[in-house]
Amino acid sequence: MSTPAPESPAPRVVVIGGGPGGYEAALVGRRLGADVTVVEAAGMGGAAVLTDVVPSKTLIATAEWMTIADRAPELGIRLDGTPLSGGTLEELRHRIDLAAVNTRVKALAAAQSADIRARLEREGVRIILGHGHLEGPSRVAVTTPQGADDLVLDADVVLVATGATPRALPEARPDGERILTWTQLYDLNALPERLIVVGSGVTGAEFAGAYTSLGADVVLVSSRDRVLPGEDADAAQLLEDVFKTRGMTVMSQSRAAGARRTATGVEVTLSDGRVIEGSHVLFAVGSIPTSSGLGLEEAGVRLTPSGHIEVDKVSRTNVRGIYAAGDVTGVLPLASVAAMQGRLAMAHALGDAVKPLSLRGVSANIFTSPEIATVGSSEKVLQEQGVKYSVSMLPLARNPRAKMLGVRDGFIKIFAHGATGTVLGAVVVGPRASESIYPLTLAVTHRLTTDQLAETATVYPSMSGTIAEVARILHHRAED
Repeated sequence: MSTPAPESPAPRVVVIGGGPGGYEAALVGRRLGADVTVVEAAGMGGAAVLTDVVPSKTLIATAEWMTIADRAPELGIRLDGTPLSGGTLEELRHRIDLAAVNTRVKALAAAQSADIRARLEREGVRIILGHGHLEGPSRVAVTTPQGADDLVLDADVVLVATGATPRALPEARPDGERILTWTQLYDLNALPERLIVVGSGVTGAEFAGAYTSLGADVVLVSSRDRVLPGEDADAAQLLEDVFKTRGMTVMSQSRAAGARRTATGVEVTLSDGRVIEGSHVLFAVGSIPTSSGLGLEEAGVRLTPSGHIEVDKVSRTNVRGIYAAGDVTGVLPLASVAAMQGRLAMAHALGDAVKPLSLRGVSANIFTSPEIATVGSSEKVLQEQGVKYSVSMLPLARNPRAKMLGVRDGFIKIFAHGATGTVLGAVVVGPRASESIYPLTLAVTHRLTTDQLAETATVYPSMSGTIAEVARILHHRAED
């Protein structure tokens, strides 16, 4: 009678970082039978949930309601009330209670973090609060909040998902009161009288737009010739026009050299010597990967000159058994991409079937008002690659549903291959563009043609009807 072979022990997985890349990887690891430990310094969900994506989009959602409320008179909605001591109804406009808004923002972020932690614990994931760092390719030491190396974890697989932190200028060190990064905005108890936003990329544009809608006087300092320099030119120009219409001051081709506190606020010095005065300044000048102090180089992990961890299409580093995911890799700074990288890494490490990461069908959204959503190749990339393509764009203002809702700003643009009609990319600008981009994401991912889009029935009236209309125009152009 033969003795049954002993069962192999479960693979030991240690995830450093509890953001989207980390916790999504942990769930995959448990599903595939691994013994999974997540080491997280701040709280489950990481910066994405606690100080970045969730709180910022919650604040922006509140600002969006303010924009809708301000537009209400156009729809025949009037404020009802008695003017105050000889005042006018203008005094009865909506006002923001920023302390209450930020209390809600932080409570919602904390609740989301708790939900993620509860889910992981239900799945059997071990969670340790502390800072993890590598002691070689297969050992992770954990420094707890008490400051001692209390734990050393042996690992068959290590995933580094530590994210990134806001970049700070040496001449403008954040103080959390007047000179701020985007992680520090949620401690403000009153709306800034005059907020200077330095940086016109995605983060700068989102916060500048939000605080303008909330009622602050906003100055947006852009080192380039327009806001959102990396985005579709038509979308960026429309957004800049909207910003200016709403009262924002946009200073193009102006580079900030530093900032200092004054008795009543801040002064921002530009590289040409000009000085801008405000009550607060927000620096949104990019981020740096959280890769130092993790023992990566000592373990032999290769970093780029910018400090990002080099990974391949399944999130492997150059060291066997060590993977990385999310903003620390510099692949694409989106929570959705971090989650994809984490899932791919864990599936590959534990022997499951995987497809290498492809960014072709990844959609992205800028949560300004109006929103800007994109998928696939941009017009700039198509031109640089010499691709023969057709493009068509229609404004949302002519859409019947948009008219009903009082929507004036926005458009839908589709790029299609000149010979086959395959959808190569798209841009949607308008309210809830983040939701409207989905059918175009399906088209890009599954290589649908504009004819297939045009032949698909849409609800009338609906904003998505314009997608089919743009597709029909491209079909007719292909026949010319």
